[in-house]
Amino acid sequence: MTYEVVALNTAYASENKMHDDAVARTFGFAGGLVPGVDVFAYMTHLPAERWGLAWLEQGAMSGRFHQPVYDGDTIVVEWAGDGSSIELCDSRGELCASAVAALPDGPAPVPSADDVPLAPARASRAERPPASPETLAVGTVLGTLDFGFHADKAGSYLDDVRETLPLYRDEGVAHPGWLLRSANLVLVEHVVLGPWIHVSSAVTHHGLVRDGAHVETRARVRDLFERKGHRFVVLDVLIVADGRPVMRVDHTAIYQPRRQAPG
Repeated sequence: MTYEVVALNTAYASENKMHDDAVARTFGFAGGLVPGVDVFAYMTHLPAERWGLAWLEQGAMSGRFHQPVYDGDTIVVEWAGDGSSIELCDSRGELCASAVAALPDGPAPVPSADDVPLAPARASRAERPPASPETLAVGTVLGTLDFGFHADKAGSYLDDVRETLPLYRDEGVAHPGWLLRSANLVLVEHVVLGPWIHVSSAVTHHGLVRDGAHVETRARVRDLFERKGHRFVVLDVLIVADGRPVMRVDHTAIYQPRRQAPG
């Protein structure tokens, strides 16, 4: 199976200026980056098409981003290798992202909702401290996000990520990419970031999010490290719907990228 989609930068106006053309060029990119969570969403099309609701309920996918995806480019997503690997290539044939998806014979053990503790959200975004090794120390619990899923309002998201599967509209269930967006938001609501880059996510599904569900996104810093001048943070994210864990995410981002030397 092959899936083609015209990429859309949904975050031109976001606080993360890595999605802005001018700022992204100062880091050596050709323009603003299409958000990694949306690139991940493009790749979920194939396992959701193959396995349907079963994959959304108990499947898994681990994805990494290798090269930027740019607005307006036609990308191709296809199964590769042994049939569990997914490759996403741009219009020049360059590999931009890859993933491994699976539907296990049985569900993975469901974590306790208390695996990642609740934490109060900040009263004001103005209270957020700058991102640093101190404010993102290993073990730090980020403020919990609370929101609802409403199937009648989900169409705009599905249009943004070019999702053509009728599954989501027919069944009234949340798209995994929509849930994954909250892994970014829980970081953004905790610290003030400059331009930053989402580099990988490993997602395990533990249940469906249906219309009317109350959703919480909880997160804790699992790791913090520096490599080649980039500063990375790894989050352990637990998404809970109506008190029941539905998704666990190992979410990695460069929270402070190395700037491109002037040339």
